[in-house]
Amino acid sequence: MSILSGKNVLLGISGGIAAYKTASLVRLFIKAGANVQVVMTPASKEFITPLTLSTLSKNPVHSSFTNEDDDNGVWNNHVDLGLWADLFLVAPATANTMSKMANGVCNNLLLATYLSAKCPVYFAPAMDLDMYKHPTTLASFEKLKRFGNIMIPATSGELASGLVGEGRMAEPEDIVTFIENDIVSKLPLKNKTVLITAGPTYEAIDPVRFIGNHSSGKMGFEIAKAAANLGAKVILVTGPTNQNVSHSFIDVKAVVSAQNMYDEVHKHYQNVDVAILSAAVADYKPKEVALQKIKKKDTTLTLQLEKTKDILASLGAIKTNQYLVGFALETNNELENAKGKLKRKNLNLIVLNSLNDKGAGFKGDTNKVTFIDKNETITEFQLKSKAEVAKDLLNKITEQIDA
Repeated sequence: MSILSGKNVLLGISGGIAAYKTASLVRLFIKAGANVQVVMTPASKEFITPLTLSTLSKNPVHSSFTNEDDDNGVWNNHVDLGLWADLFLVAPATANTMSKMANGVCNNLLLATYLSAKCPVYFAPAMDLDMYKHPTTLASFEKLKRFGNIMIPATSGELASGLVGEGRMAEPEDIVTFIENDIVSKLPLKNKTVLITAGPTYEAIDPVRFIGNHSSGKMGFEIAKAAANLGAKVILVTGPTNQNVSHSFIDVKAVVSAQNMYDEVHKHYQNVDVAILSAAVADYKPKEVALQKIKKKDTTLTLQLEKTKDILASLGAIKTNQYLVGFALETNNELENAKGKLKRKNLNLIVLNSLNDKGAGFKGDTNKVTFIDKNETITEFQLKSKAEVAKDLLNKITEQIDA
Protein backbone atom coordinates (compact mmCIF):
# COMPACT_ATOMS: atom_id res chain seq x y z
CA MET A 1 0.00 0.00 0.00
CA SER A 2 1.28 3.44 -0.94
CA ILE A 3 1.35 6.52 1.28
CA LEU A 4 -1.27 7.80 -1.18
CA SER A 5 -3.76 5.12 -0.15
CA GLY A 6 -7.05 6.68 0.91
CA LYS A 7 -6.01 10.18 -0.10
CA ASN A 8 -8.18 12.38 -2.32
CA VAL A 9 -6.20 13.40 -5.39
CA LEU A 10 -7.51 16.17 -7.63
CA LEU A 11 -5.87 16.15 -11.06
CA GLY A 12 -6.02 19.34 -13.10
CA ILE A 13 -5.28 18.91 -16.81
CA SER A 14 -4.43 21.86 -19.03
CA GLY A 15 -4.20 22.00 -22.82
CA GLY A 16 -0.86 20.53 -23.83
CA ILE A 17 0.09 17.46 -25.86
CA ALA A 18 1.38 15.81 -22.63
CA ALA A 19 -2.26 15.55 -21.54
CA TYR A 20 -2.30 12.15 -23.25
CA LYS A 21 -0.13 10.85 -20.38
CA THR A 22 -2.79 11.64 -17.79
CA ALA A 23 -4.64 8.38 -18.48
CA SER A 24 -1.60 6.53 -17.11
CA LEU A 25 -1.33 9.03 -14.29
CA VAL A 26 -4.91 8.40 -13.17
CA ARG A 27 -4.38 4.64 -13.29
CA LEU A 28 -1.25 4.90 -11.14
CA PHE A 29 -3.05 6.99 -8.52
CA ILE A 30 -5.93 4.49 -8.45
CA LYS A 31 -3.45 1.61 -8.17
CA ALA A 32 -1.84 3.39 -5.21
CA GLY A 33 -5.23 3.39 -3.48
CA ALA A 34 -6.08 7.06 -3.97
CA ASN A 35 -9.49 8.52 -4.79
CA VAL A 36 -9.21 10.57 -7.98
CA GLN A 37 -11.26 13.37 -9.48
CA VAL A 38 -10.28 15.22 -12.66
CA VAL A 39 -10.74 18.87 -13.64
CA MET A 40 -9.94 19.76 -17.26
CA THR A 41 -9.53 23.03 -19.10
CA PRO A 42 -11.66 23.25 -22.25
CA ALA A 43 -8.51 23.10 -24.41
CA SER A 44 -7.27 19.89 -22.77
CA LYS A 45 -10.24 17.97 -24.17
CA GLU A 46 -8.63 18.29 -27.60
CA PHE A 47 -5.87 15.94 -26.42
CA ILE A 48 -7.70 13.36 -24.24
CA THR A 49 -11.39 12.69 -23.77
CA PRO A 50 -13.29 13.16 -20.50
CA LEU A 51 -14.84 9.73 -21.10
CA THR A 52 -11.43 8.05 -20.87
CA LEU A 53 -10.58 9.83 -17.64
CA SER A 54 -13.99 9.31 -16.02
CA THR A 55 -13.79 5.59 -16.83
CA LEU A 56 -10.35 5.29 -15.26
CA SER A 57 -11.07 7.50 -12.23
CA LYS A 58 -14.58 6.08 -11.68
CA ASN A 59 -15.77 9.67 -11.17
CA PRO A 60 -17.36 12.28 -13.42
CA VAL A 61 -14.86 14.63 -15.06
CA HIS A 62 -15.39 18.36 -14.54
CA SER A 63 -14.51 20.91 -17.20
CA SER A 64 -17.02 23.74 -16.87
CA PHE A 65 -18.97 25.52 -14.14
CA THR A 66 -22.19 23.83 -15.24
CA ASN A 67 -22.82 20.43 -16.75
CA GLU A 68 -23.02 21.09 -20.46
CA ASP A 69 -25.63 18.41 -21.14
CA ASP A 70 -27.83 19.37 -18.20
CA ASP A 71 -30.70 21.73 -19.07
CA ASN A 72 -31.15 22.49 -15.38
CA GLY A 73 -27.70 24.09 -15.20
CA VAL A 74 -26.30 22.15 -12.23
CA TRP A 75 -23.29 24.02 -10.85
CA ASN A 76 -19.94 22.28 -10.45
CA ASN A 77 -18.79 23.75 -7.15
CA HIS A 78 -15.09 24.62 -7.43
CA VAL A 79 -14.94 25.35 -3.69
CA ASP A 80 -16.17 21.85 -2.82
CA LEU A 81 -13.64 20.32 -5.22
CA GLY A 82 -10.81 22.31 -3.66
CA LEU A 83 -11.85 21.36 -0.13
CA TRP A 84 -12.31 17.68 -1.07
CA ALA A 85 -8.72 17.29 -2.21
CA ASP A 86 -5.84 16.17 0.00
CA LEU A 87 -3.55 17.21 -2.83
CA PHE A 88 -4.02 18.98 -6.14
CA LEU A 89 -1.80 18.15 -9.11
CA VAL A 90 -1.81 20.26 -12.28
CA ALA A 91 -0.31 18.10 -15.03
CA PRO A 92 0.47 19.06 -17.65
CA ALA A 93 0.90 22.64 -16.49
CA THR A 94 1.22 24.70 -19.63
CA ALA A 95 2.87 28.13 -19.79
CA ASN A 96 -0.58 29.66 -20.23
CA THR A 97 -2.13 27.94 -17.21
CA MET A 98 0.87 28.58 -14.96
CA SER A 99 0.87 32.28 -15.88
CA LYS A 100 -2.81 32.49 -14.93
CA MET A 101 -2.20 30.59 -11.69
CA ALA A 102 0.66 32.92 -10.81
CA ASN A 103 -1.34 36.07 -11.50
CA GLY A 104 -4.76 35.15 -10.18
CA VAL A 105 -6.52 34.94 -13.53
CA CYS A 106 -9.68 32.89 -13.09
CA ASN A 107 -11.39 32.16 -16.40
CA ASN A 108 -12.06 28.43 -16.17
CA LEU A 109 -13.04 25.80 -13.62
CA LEU A 110 -9.49 24.51 -13.10
CA LEU A 111 -8.21 27.97 -12.16
CA ALA A 112 -11.17 28.68 -9.89
CA THR A 113 -10.55 25.37 -8.13
CA TYR A 114 -6.84 26.17 -7.78
CA LEU A 115 -7.62 29.50 -6.15
CA SER A 116 -10.02 27.74 -3.74
CA ALA A 117 -7.75 24.82 -2.79
CA LYS A 118 -6.50 24.56 0.79
CA CYS A 119 -4.33 21.49 0.14
CA PRO A 120 -0.75 21.17 -1.19
CA VAL A 121 -0.57 21.97 -4.90
CA TYR A 122 1.90 20.28 -7.24
CA PHE A 123 2.49 21.35 -10.83
CA ALA A 124 4.29 19.48 -13.60
CA PRO A 125 5.29 21.87 -16.42
CA ALA A 126 5.19 20.73 -20.04
CA MET A 127 6.08 22.85 -23.09
CA ASP A 128 8.66 23.36 -25.80
CA LEU A 129 12.24 24.08 -24.72
CA ASP A 130 12.27 27.78 -25.73
CA MET A 131 8.99 28.36 -23.88
CA TYR A 132 10.36 26.52 -20.86
CA LYS A 133 13.38 28.84 -20.68
CA HIS A 134 11.54 32.08 -21.47
CA PRO A 135 11.88 34.70 -18.70
CA THR A 136 8.10 34.93 -18.24
CA THR A 137 7.87 31.16 -17.73
CA LEU A 138 10.77 31.19 -15.29
CA ALA A 139 9.03 34.02 -13.46
CA SER A 140 5.85 31.90 -13.23
CA PHE A 141 7.88 29.02 -11.77
CA GLU A 142 9.37 31.23 -9.07
CA LYS A 143 6.12 32.96 -8.24
CA LEU A 144 4.22 29.69 -7.89
CA LYS A 145 6.94 28.26 -5.67
CA ARG A 146 6.84 31.38 -3.47
CA PHE A 147 3.13 30.73 -3.03
CA GLY A 148 4.06 27.33 -1.59
CA ASN A 149 3.24 25.30 -4.70
CA ILE A 150 5.58 22.40 -5.41
CA MET A 151 7.16 22.09 -8.84
CA ILE A 152 7.80 18.69 -10.41
CA PRO A 153 10.58 19.62 -12.86
CA ALA A 154 10.30 18.78 -16.53
CA THR A 155 12.87 16.48 -18.04
CA SER A 156 14.92 16.59 -21.23
CA GLY A 157 13.89 14.56 -24.23
CA GLU A 158 12.20 14.65 -27.60
CA LEU A 159 9.44 17.23 -27.69
CA ALA A 160 6.29 17.49 -29.79
CA SER A 161 7.98 20.11 -31.98
CA GLY A 162 10.64 17.60 -32.96
CA LEU A 163 13.29 19.44 -30.97
CA VAL A 164 15.19 17.74 -28.19
CA GLY A 165 15.65 19.51 -24.87
CA GLU A 166 14.15 20.50 -21.55
CA GLY A 167 10.38 20.87 -21.27
CA ARG A 168 9.11 17.31 -21.47
CA MET A 169 6.62 16.59 -18.67
CA ALA A 170 7.92 14.11 -16.10
CA GLU A 171 6.73 10.56 -16.73
CA PRO A 172 3.61 9.48 -14.77
CA GLU A 173 5.57 6.96 -12.68
CA ASP A 174 8.09 9.65 -11.75
CA ILE A 175 5.35 12.13 -10.87
CA VAL A 176 3.70 9.67 -8.48
CA THR A 177 7.05 8.78 -6.91
CA PHE A 178 7.92 12.47 -6.54
CA ILE A 179 4.66 13.16 -4.71
CA GLU A 180 5.00 10.08 -2.48
CA ASN A 181 8.56 11.07 -1.51
CA ASP A 182 7.55 14.66 -0.89
CA ILE A 183 4.68 13.61 1.39
CA VAL A 184 6.91 11.22 3.34
CA SER A 185 9.65 13.85 3.74
CA LYS A 186 7.21 16.05 5.65
CA LEU A 187 5.76 13.36 7.93
CA PRO A 188 6.58 13.47 11.66
CA LEU A 189 7.91 9.89 11.87
CA LYS A 190 10.07 9.95 8.74
CA ASN A 191 13.41 8.20 9.31
CA LYS A 192 11.99 6.55 12.44
CA THR A 193 11.65 2.79 12.93
CA VAL A 194 8.72 1.55 15.01
CA LEU A 195 8.47 -1.99 16.37
CA ILE A 196 4.92 -3.18 17.09
CA THR A 197 3.60 -6.45 18.48
CA ALA A 198 0.05 -7.61 17.82
CA GLY A 199 -2.35 -10.49 18.30
CA PRO A 200 -2.26 -13.46 20.68
CA THR A 201 0.36 -16.13 21.17
CA TYR A 202 -0.44 -19.84 21.04
CA GLU A 203 1.30 -22.12 23.52
CA ALA A 204 1.28 -25.74 22.41
CA ILE A 205 -0.15 -28.50 24.60
CA ASP A 206 0.37 -31.19 21.97
CA PRO A 207 0.62 -31.16 18.16
CA VAL A 208 -3.11 -30.34 17.92
CA ARG A 209 -4.08 -28.22 20.93
CA PHE A 210 -2.83 -24.97 22.40
CA ILE A 211 -3.45 -22.38 25.10
CA GLY A 212 -4.42 -19.01 23.67
CA ASN A 213 -6.62 -15.98 24.18
CA HIS A 214 -9.27 -13.94 22.37
CA SER A 215 -7.02 -11.21 20.98
CA SER A 216 -7.84 -10.47 17.33
CA GLY A 217 -4.77 -8.33 16.63
CA LYS A 218 -6.95 -5.45 15.37
CA MET A 219 -5.47 -2.87 17.72
CA GLY A 220 -1.88 -3.69 16.82
CA PHE A 221 -2.58 -3.69 13.10
CA GLU A 222 -4.30 -0.30 13.34
CA ILE A 223 -1.28 1.06 15.22
CA ALA A 224 1.00 -0.29 12.50
CA LYS A 225 -1.04 1.42 9.78
CA ALA A 226 -1.14 4.69 11.71
CA ALA A 227 2.63 4.65 12.23
CA ALA A 228 3.30 3.88 8.57
CA ASN A 229 0.97 6.68 7.49
CA LEU A 230 3.11 9.05 9.56
CA GLY A 231 6.20 7.99 7.63
CA ALA A 232 7.68 5.38 9.97
CA LYS A 233 9.32 2.17 8.89
CA VAL A 234 7.27 -0.42 10.80
CA ILE A 235 8.28 -3.88 11.95
CA LEU A 236 5.05 -5.66 12.88
CA VAL A 237 5.56 -8.85 14.91
CA THR A 238 2.23 -10.63 15.02
CA GLY A 239 0.91 -13.78 16.56
CA PRO A 240 -1.74 -15.92 14.80
CA THR A 241 -4.50 -13.64 13.49
CA ASN A 242 -6.89 -13.17 10.60
CA GLN A 243 -5.80 -9.53 10.23
CA ASN A 244 -3.74 -8.51 7.23
CA VAL A 245 -2.09 -5.35 5.98
CA SER A 246 -0.39 -4.34 2.76
CA HIS A 247 1.76 -1.23 3.08
CA SER A 248 5.17 -0.52 1.61
CA PHE A 249 6.37 0.76 5.01
CA ILE A 250 5.23 -2.28 7.03
CA ASP A 251 7.34 -5.44 7.34
CA VAL A 252 5.24 -8.23 8.88
CA LYS A 253 6.94 -10.91 10.97
CA ALA A 254 4.59 -13.81 11.79
CA VAL A 255 5.21 -15.77 15.00
CA VAL A 256 3.25 -18.31 17.04
CA SER A 257 4.46 -18.66 20.61
CA ALA A 258 5.61 -16.24 23.29
CA GLN A 259 9.16 -17.51 22.85
CA ASN A 260 8.95 -16.89 19.09
CA MET A 261 7.75 -13.35 19.75
CA TYR A 262 10.45 -12.76 22.38
CA ASP A 263 13.17 -13.84 19.95
CA GLU A 264 11.82 -11.80 17.03
CA VAL A 265 11.36 -8.65 19.11
CA HIS A 266 14.86 -8.85 20.57
CA LYS A 267 16.28 -9.33 17.08
CA HIS A 268 15.13 -5.82 16.12
CA TYR A 269 14.83 -3.86 19.38
CA GLN A 270 18.30 -2.28 19.49
CA ASN A 271 17.75 -0.65 16.09
CA VAL A 272 14.30 0.91 16.63
CA ASP A 273 13.22 4.33 17.87
CA VAL A 274 9.83 3.31 19.25
CA ALA A 275 8.49 -0.02 20.48
CA ILE A 276 4.75 -0.51 21.06
CA LEU A 277 3.87 -3.86 22.62
CA SER A 278 0.14 -4.33 22.11
CA ALA A 279 0.18 -8.12 21.73
CA ALA A 280 -1.70 -10.26 24.25
CA VAL A 281 1.20 -12.56 25.11
CA ALA A 282 0.42 -15.71 27.08
CA ASP A 283 1.63 -15.42 30.69
CA TYR A 284 1.98 -19.19 31.05
CA LYS A 285 2.77 -22.15 28.83
CA PRO A 286 2.70 -25.93 29.39
CA LYS A 287 5.88 -27.09 31.07
CA GLU A 288 5.91 -30.20 28.91
CA VAL A 289 4.53 -30.41 25.38
CA ALA A 290 3.25 -33.83 24.37
CA LEU A 291 4.83 -35.14 21.19
CA GLN A 292 1.65 -37.01 20.24
CA LYS A 293 -1.97 -35.96 20.47
CA ILE A 294 -3.24 -36.46 24.01
CA LYS A 295 -6.06 -39.02 23.94
CA LYS A 296 -9.34 -38.29 25.69
CA LYS A 297 -9.54 -41.08 28.23
CA ASP A 298 -9.78 -39.56 31.71
CA THR A 299 -12.51 -37.29 33.04
CA THR A 300 -9.90 -34.66 33.96
CA LEU A 301 -6.60 -33.51 32.51
CA THR A 302 -3.95 -31.79 34.60
CA LEU A 303 -1.45 -29.50 32.93
CA GLN A 304 1.58 -28.13 34.71
CA LEU A 305 2.25 -24.57 33.54
CA GLU A 306 5.31 -22.36 33.78
CA LYS A 307 5.75 -18.65 33.19
CA THR A 308 6.67 -17.37 29.76
CA LYS A 309 9.38 -14.74 29.39
CA ASP A 310 8.11 -11.21 30.05
CA ILE A 311 8.90 -9.52 26.76
CA LEU A 312 7.96 -6.01 27.86
CA ALA A 313 10.00 -6.18 31.07
CA SER A 314 12.98 -7.57 29.18
CA LEU A 315 12.91 -4.58 26.81
CA GLY A 316 12.56 -2.10 29.67
CA ALA A 317 15.61 -3.63 31.32
CA ILE A 318 17.86 -3.02 28.28
CA LYS A 319 16.24 0.21 27.07
CA THR A 320 18.63 2.93 25.94
CA ASN A 321 17.00 5.64 23.80
CA GLN A 322 13.90 3.74 22.70
CA TYR A 323 10.45 5.10 23.50
CA LEU A 324 8.75 2.05 25.03
CA VAL A 325 4.97 1.63 25.19
CA GLY A 326 3.05 -1.14 26.92
CA PHE A 327 -0.62 -2.08 27.18
CA ALA A 328 -2.53 -3.02 30.32
CA LEU A 329 -5.87 -4.81 30.06
CA GLU A 330 -7.32 -4.75 33.56
CA THR A 331 -10.52 -5.83 35.34
CA ASN A 332 -9.98 -4.21 38.76
CA ASN A 333 -7.81 -1.50 40.37
CA GLU A 334 -7.12 -0.37 36.81
CA LEU A 335 -5.14 2.84 37.37
CA GLU A 336 -3.14 1.45 40.29
CA ASN A 337 -2.18 -1.70 38.38
CA ALA A 338 -1.29 0.23 35.22
CA LYS A 339 0.91 2.70 37.11
CA GLY A 340 2.69 -0.20 38.79
CA LYS A 341 3.36 -1.84 35.42
CA LEU A 342 4.59 1.47 33.99
CA LYS A 343 7.26 1.85 36.69
CA ARG A 344 8.12 -1.81 37.14
CA LYS A 345 8.80 -2.35 33.44
CA ASN A 346 10.54 0.99 32.80
CA LEU A 347 8.03 2.26 30.22
CA ASN A 348 7.61 5.71 28.71
CA LEU A 349 3.86 5.26 28.29
CA ILE A 350 1.22 2.71 29.13
CA VAL A 351 -2.16 2.31 27.44
CA LEU A 352 -4.81 1.17 29.89
CA ASN A 353 -8.10 -0.39 28.93
CA SER A 354 -10.60 -2.22 31.08
CA LEU A 355 -12.85 -5.16 30.35
CA ASN A 356 -15.39 -3.35 32.54
CA ASP A 357 -15.87 -0.75 29.80
CA LYS A 358 -18.40 -1.76 27.17
CA GLY A 359 -16.84 -1.78 23.70
CA ALA A 360 -13.26 -2.11 24.98
CA GLY A 361 -10.89 -5.06 24.83
CA PHE A 362 -10.60 -8.00 22.46
CA LYS A 363 -12.24 -8.73 19.10
CA GLY A 364 -14.30 -5.55 18.65
CA ASP A 365 -13.65 -2.59 16.38
CA THR A 366 -13.71 -0.08 19.26
CA ASN A 367 -11.65 0.60 22.34
CA LYS A 368 -11.74 2.92 25.36
CA VAL A 369 -8.30 3.77 26.62
CA THR A 370 -6.38 5.90 29.09
CA PHE A 371 -2.79 7.00 28.51
CA ILE A 372 -0.42 7.25 31.47
CA ASP A 373 3.09 8.56 30.78
CA LYS A 374 6.23 8.21 32.88
CA ASN A 375 5.36 11.42 34.75
CA GLU A 376 2.01 9.82 35.60
CA THR A 377 0.15 12.35 33.49
CA ILE A 378 -3.23 10.77 32.77
CA THR A 379 -5.16 11.33 29.54
CA GLU A 380 -8.57 9.68 29.27
CA PHE A 381 -10.46 9.10 26.03
CA GLN A 382 -14.02 8.22 25.23
CA LEU A 383 -14.99 5.09 23.30
CA LYS A 384 -13.52 5.31 19.79
CA SER A 385 -12.76 3.10 16.84
CA LYS A 386 -9.44 1.29 17.14
CA ALA A 387 -8.22 3.23 14.12
CA GLU A 388 -8.88 6.50 15.98
CA VAL A 389 -7.24 5.15 19.13
CA ALA A 390 -4.17 4.26 17.07
CA LYS A 391 -3.98 7.82 15.71
CA ASP A 392 -4.32 9.25 19.23
CA LEU A 393 -1.51 7.00 20.43
CA LEU A 394 0.85 7.92 17.59
CA ASN A 395 0.08 11.61 18.08
CA LYS A 396 0.96 11.28 21.76
CA ILE A 397 4.21 9.48 20.97
CA THR A 398 5.15 12.00 18.29
CA GLU A 399 4.59 14.89 20.69
CA GLN A 400 6.77 13.30 23.36
CA ILE A 401 9.68 12.15 21.22
CA ASP A 402 9.87 15.62 19.62
CA ALA A 403 9.64 17.43 22.96
